[in-house]
Amino acid sequence: MAAMESEHRAQIAFHLSGRRGGGPAQSLVAAGLRPALMAGHRDLAKLRYDFPLILLSGKDGETVKSLTDLFDQLLDTIAKGSDGERLRRHALRLELEIRALAQQGLSGTLAGLWDRAAGSLHAHDDTAVQDSLRRLRAALRVDGEVIDCDRAMPYRLIHHLWALANATKARAARAIIDRLLVKLGEILVSDFLHSDLGLSAERLAAGIGSAQHAHFDFPTLSTLLKGASPKTPLAEGRRRRIEGLIAILKDQRFFGDPAAKTSIAYEYAFEDCAQAAEAFRQRLPEMTALSKAMAVAGLEVDGRYNEARHDAFFAEYGAGGLLPEDAAFFPDYLIRARAPELPQLLAAFAAGLPAKVLVQVDDLLDDPPKAGGRVAFALAAKQLAATALGIGGVFVLQSPSSNLYRLRDSLAKGLVGGGPAIFNIYSGAGADGALPPYLAAAAALEARAFPGFVHDPACGPDLASRFALHGNPQPERDWPLHDFAYEDAAQQRVVERLPFTFADFVACDDRYDGHFAPVEPNKANGHLASVADFLADDTSDRGGALPTLAMVDGADRLCRVIVDDRLIREARLCRDMWRSLRELGGVRNSHAERQVAKERAAWAEATRQTADAPKIAAAAEAKAPASSPAPAIAEPERSSDEAYIETPRCTTCNECTQINAKMFAYNENKQAYIVNSDAGTYRQLVEAAESCQVAIIHPGKPRDPDEPGIDELLKRAAAFA
Repeated sequence: MAAMESEHRAQIAFHLSGRRGGGPAQSLVAAGLRPALMAGHRDLAKLRYDFPLILLSGKDGETVKSLTDLFDQLLDTIAKGSDGERLRRHALRLELEIRALAQQGLSGTLAGLWDRAAGSLHAHDDTAVQDSLRRLRAALRVDGEVIDCDRAMPYRLIHHLWALANATKARAARAIIDRLLVKLGEILVSDFLHSDLGLSAERLAAGIGSAQHAHFDFPTLSTLLKGASPKTPLAEGRRRRIEGLIAILKDQRFFGDPAAKTSIAYEYAFEDCAQAAEAFRQRLPEMTALSKAMAVAGLEVDGRYNEARHDAFFAEYGAGGLLPEDAAFFPDYLIRARAPELPQLLAAFAAGLPAKVLVQVDDLLDDPPKAGGRVAFALAAKQLAATALGIGGVFVLQSPSSNLYRLRDSLAKGLVGGGPAIFNIYSGAGADGALPPYLAAAAALEARAFPGFVHDPACGPDLASRFALHGNPQPERDWPLHDFAYEDAAQQRVVERLPFTFADFVACDDRYDGHFAPVEPNKANGHLASVADFLADDTSDRGGALPTLAMVDGADRLCRVIVDDRLIREARLCRDMWRSLRELGGVRNSHAERQVAKERAAWAEATRQTADAPKIAAAAEAKAPASSPAPAIAEPERSSDEAYIETPRCTTCNECTQINAKMFAYNENKQAYIVNSDAGTYRQLVEAAESCQVAIIHPGKPRDPDEPGIDELLKRAAAFA
């Protein structure tokens, strides 16, 4: 007993101070530990997920496709009939081989990696494999550069989509400019052909082949045509104006000519915000001149230019800057910015710079020495996104790189839109741990360390229309819950729902190893609680409970690690930031929940008064002063041991029925009640009570006192007694 108390005191001391009493054997790195929910993701090459990506030309409307989606489509096309299963099996082997090559850092086109991967499978000299590969290759209709989820991927993907969008814009602009050039040229040619020079004998002779000269009297023909030609030549002022317009349209450098061998078009991709802003400032006079020239040319081509009315107007054209619709005609700039450039970036936006800005964060956690030993977010990029949301009119997309493929439509929309856009991306490539960038980025999304959202000003006038949480798992919860199956000491399969918290994310980073202390299995005690449960109880008195994470070692053995108080404080900050962001997205909005509670309370009061009305009326009619009133019959009190739901207050949120549809069900009014308390576990009752948005589920007492973790569950259930 004394030893256990001593161990508990040591655990408390670590939690409060972060100082471990043991040596290196206690570290996470030495034990090969990782969060339990990450145990099944050790070898990405054997998993099917969204990467690598293939960058496509956009010819058929597709600009990017994942390798997984590509093979699924191929198999839907050819894996039919008696040999369909064989084709599917060989295709998946080829897909894994290509994915492994991409993870090794090999770059190139899909065709190149495909042939290399197929070559390694051909080495087996299996006729069936060769037939499958031949048929798969024949069905392949696309090709493009293959990119994996690494440090360079966010810029390569966004640059690809941006270049396609600008190319589409350039083709449309060239078509307009070329048409104006042709029409303006026709005006000058027509005027010349009706002039004395155009009708001269020499000019007429030059226009007819030399073999036919003997058949014409060119001097006489010239005299006749000059007499029949109308004498309305272009005014000299109009001629000069048209010639000036043609010069401006021909010399413009904003839209390159695809047919030209050498391009003199401007460059629009920049590595620095200040350089992009300076380039835009220098080009602005030319932009104004081209926009003005196109407007005047349109009037000239249509014969509607009136010098008396239009000269004064166009003399002041662009004096106050280009209109947004005129600026949107020109190519957009792409800037790979750094987070500290926020002031310059916002100033450039205010000056009208049509920029699409990538702010890439490689490391979410500051180095411990720089942070004074504490766990600290890299907050600069988050501040940038928050500021952009505040100024309005800016498209903002925030996402870890692992989720970019699923947000490809939102990416494209932000790049095509005429206004400024910020893409705030966490690459996962800077974490100092064993996780590849894809897993580090995905873990940040799960742990609320880098939530995803899209703010699109074009979607509507209010925040509910513009702002959406995209890709965040289980957004209604503080931390997402996932089933984790393991074998206990009695070799029985146990399934436990584990949360993935900010502390789990930090546990993947070797730099913060010192914030965790493994607990030896024989020294675990009833004072250990999960980090999620510890954070859910914001009171100062937690009965001596210590926050722990479930982790697995290299041999897949489950263990617990204690988390120190500094990391718990950062996890609480992360949770609070997620709650604020979640409210912006309309999920678990506190204002809405308060209003709903008020409305339900008013409804309940109105219902009660309606139900009591007949009783009140009957009492008023019963005039019997001589008789003693009948004793009131008290309603039977519900036992505190019995699980129940305050059904009239149910908001039909589906939380409880999703946990166990046999235990919870809806009545005819779509309000929940408990069908059978024995149809599930006490843990499910407690979890349902915790997830209920209006706190109307009361777990009561457990039916099975030997249920695993019953002491912890009773503590959690006490809040809902």
